[in-house]
Amino acid sequence: MARNGGGLVELLVAHGLAEPAARIYLVASREGPLPASELARATAVHRVHAYRYINELVERGLLEPTGQRPKRFAPLPVDELLDKWIREEATRLEALRDGRERLLAEWRATVGTPEPHDARRFSIIEGQEAIWRLLKRRFGAARSEILIAVSAFSLPRAVDGGLDRALAHARARGVRVRIVTEVGPSNRTEVKLFSHVAELRHARRPVSNRAILIDRKSAAVFVTGAEGLGGSEAAQLMLWTTDPRFLALTRAYHQRLWSLSVPVDEREVELEQPARAVLPIRRGQSSETFARLQEIAELGMTATGIEELRVDLPELIETVARQLGRQIAEGMEGTSPEEVVQELAAYYRTHSLGKVEVVRSAPLTLTVRNCFACRHSPEIGRVLCPEIIGTVLETRLGERFDISKPDPTRHAERGCVFGVRAA
Repeated sequence: MARNGGGLVELLVAHGLAEPAARIYLVASREGPLPASELARATAVHRVHAYRYINELVERGLLEPTGQRPKRFAPLPVDELLDKWIREEATRLEALRDGRERLLAEWRATVGTPEPHDARRFSIIEGQEAIWRLLKRRFGAARSEILIAVSAFSLPRAVDGGLDRALAHARARGVRVRIVTEVGPSNRTEVKLFSHVAELRHARRPVSNRAILIDRKSAAVFVTGAEGLGGSEAAQLMLWTTDPRFLALTRAYHQRLWSLSVPVDEREVELEQPARAVLPIRRGQSSETFARLQEIAELGMTATGIEELRVDLPELIETVARQLGRQIAEGMEGTSPEEVVQELAAYYRTHSLGKVEVVRSAPLTLTVRNCFACRHSPEIGRVLCPEIIGTVLETRLGERFDISKPDPTRHAERGCVFGVRAA
């Protein structure tokens, strides 16, 4: 089905607006001044994201807030917007005519660029200005795809060099532009700018290499500069190559970062409304979680200069047990310790975790036989099981309980015996 205003949406996107922002402008133009909440509802855009898009439209002059309560946003009339674009394009074309000779001179002055037929050519491009000229020219020649991996502190410098405009023109021609970077409080302005000209995602791990791949035919890797071996941007060097093996490595590096990244909108929500930090562990899919745990540990050691980190294993086991206990308790009922223990016994039985029995009611004492944890490691089980039981009781009843540790010398004779009392 054709979308009303689809042509105008595409034009707005081509001029650097995100597609949801374009839809918000169209609704405002069609319905008249509306509050932010109604604009979000009418366009099915999450409210947090809608406010950000509305602020962007206000900054660009496409929406104007009114003094009413609640505040409403009046659109710039579509005919005035088109006239504005026509004037801007005419000015841009005039500037291009005036700068034609200078641009041609810069083109001829560019040196060290590999020829297309040379499949294994490596070149070193020296100096920031030369690097920017080469990249803008290569972006202008791209036909299908540009992949960029860039560190958080490099993004603002790319704006200084005009690379955002070069990427915008490439995208307008239908080139797919993907940027993976680290999004944080220090570069959110630049991220906002680049998110209009590329598919931009937040890397969950540090981007250690600044690398660019164009059409799977040529690649650029920054090897020195203020962030690398050089002392300043003036001393910056970039490796440029068409070597097939190098191109494959560059692409694999980008894909690795991309697969572990998240959309910019999701990262923006994290920054604006930080959630409790969690590491989800799914059975059979734990490798990414533990890679993230390794990354956190290595990042901490790098920041502090410590070469070795010692993890308190019982403390880690207790942390895992408390999370498991909370999740188990979510599906239980019971208003007394005895009732909750009976629910826990049914849960253990259903999931083949062991046999839970109450052997005494005052003080409450229970045994766990054939325990799932002790079957694999009694040392882990003696820490894990009492913490799970205590957390289930605490979560269900809203008060703390002390759970005694089992006696390892009598484990084989009577299983794990736990005494339960209110703390």
